[in-house]
Amino acid sequence: MARFRLMKAIASGALRFHAGEVVTDTIPLTVPTDRHWPALTAATMGSGMVPLDAAATTMKSQSAWANEVLPATVLGVDSIG
Repeated sequence: MARFRLMKAIASGALRFHAGEVVTDTIPLTVPTDRHWPALTAATMGSGMVPLDAAATTMKSQSAWANEVLPATVLGVDSIG
């Protein structure tokens, strides 16, 4: 299971995720407020995704965003999805 906190809003097909939400690639959800992203892989990741566990860190290291410098806060403009 990979869990990420979003620093920016992301839209993937019919799914929309807002900044501050936690997304995961598996169900059942670890935390009830997490959101499931069925197609979440290293290839489908977006910028601004902060890894919260070892699986997420591995996934991010294999993505195009591996060396991304993450912001410390969520900006208002980034939270609009």
